[in-house]
Amino acid sequence: TPPTPHPHNKAEMSRFMRFAASSARRTFRRVSSASQIGTRMLAAGRGFSRNLTQYKAPLTAAAAMGAGIVGCVGLTAVAEALEPKAELVSFNAPGKDSVNIVLHTEEQPTLDDMKIFSGTANLPLASEIAEELGVPLGELSIKAYADGEIGIQVHENVRGKDIYIIQPTCPPGVNDNLMELILLVSTMRRASARKITAVIPYFGYARQDRKMQSRVPISAADVCRLLEAMGVDRVVAVDLHCGQIQGFFGPRTPCDNLEGSVVALPYFANLDLKSESTIVASPDAGGVHRAKHFRDRLKKRYGIDAGLAMIIKQRLRANAVERMDLVGNVEGCDVILVDDMIDTAGTLTKAASELTARGAKRVFAYATHGLFNGPAVSRIQKSELEQVVICNTVPLSPAAVQCSKIKQLSIAELLAEAIARIHYRKSVSVLFKK
Repeated sequence: TPPTPHPHNKAEMSRFMRFAASSARRTFRRVSSASQIGTRMLAAGRGFSRNLTQYKAPLTAAAAMGAGIVGCVGLTAVAEALEPKAELVSFNAPGKDSVNIVLHTEEQPTLDDMKIFSGTANLPLASEIAEELGVPLGELSIKAYADGEIGIQVHENVRGKDIYIIQPTCPPGVNDNLMELILLVSTMRRASARKITAVIPYFGYARQDRKMQSRVPISAADVCRLLEAMGVDRVVAVDLHCGQIQGFFGPRTPCDNLEGSVVALPYFANLDLKSESTIVASPDAGGVHRAKHFRDRLKKRYGIDAGLAMIIKQRLRANAVERMDLVGNVEGCDVILVDDMIDTAGTLTKAASELTARGAKRVFAYATHGLFNGPAVSRIQKSELEQVVICNTVPLSPAAVQCSKIKQLSIAELLAEAIARIHYRKSVSVLFKK
């Protein structure tokens, strides 16, 4: 085999292609049928392509093989034999007329290749997503044994299918939901699924993303390693607590972090907000980027040019705030507090009180994930908050459903479109550029 040519050196490429043509004629001298030609050409073409991949010229090598097989004759018969996994392209061989070359292309996925399954964490959301996609939820059974173990059985064939598992690792039962997800991924992998995507609307343990003191785990990273070890191929999450959690997965396991704010923007745009009297505020310094992003989208999509404010909080311990300081002017304004999640609502209600004391006219709150643990619902009901808007990434408790100040929006359409784009190999980022 001659040295691999550089794709921009015409002389080297010409010599290499003459060698490839000569080798191809010897290889295919005794081959007659179109299907045999196609099969052998594809096999040999891959070998030449591997040699040229480092120079970004794999198509040239495949074209050289095609030219060597038939000289200047079009390979229409080969294309017909290989459909729908082949296509014709034109190539000008040196010193010859234009020829048609068959190149192998991967078969496009169809809706029949997709299967949607759900754990027990948020079945209503999974049902909405399946309805948006126009596919039924996959049949499986999940049961708890007397000793607390979880048993899983899938009741339909998943061999060679693209599997999408919808399971937030949310309360109540964070660890049970996480174990369900891990076992579901393992079950699909052992059942010979082609590709497994874990759709995790709420990513549990996300707040433990770094070491804040000695001798503590980085639990978010450990959860990512568990999912990778089970064989997950891709992860789709919504508003991760910290974006760097995407980096806890290796390069072979891409992680898409969807923005739940696109669901809430139309709701706030219909509240008759005015640019000169609207402020988007962050309840802590770490969420300023999130609040700024929300404000920018509000301006770009709906023309509401809101201001920006920030509350700096000093904590005594987890879920306990000592004092708050406001950066910015909110007097006479409608304020939208933007955060990624609401846990016990202590920070949120104190921020609302601080804003009201500084002259805010109305205070709204938006968070993608509404956990509402402990006294959260009663705190919100008694607070100065006008409305708390959340997405249905986490199922609401009966008390939260009855609270008049809590408004839940569905994120099913966003997740369904993201799944469809991943399945059909289209850009996911387009969702947030519309």
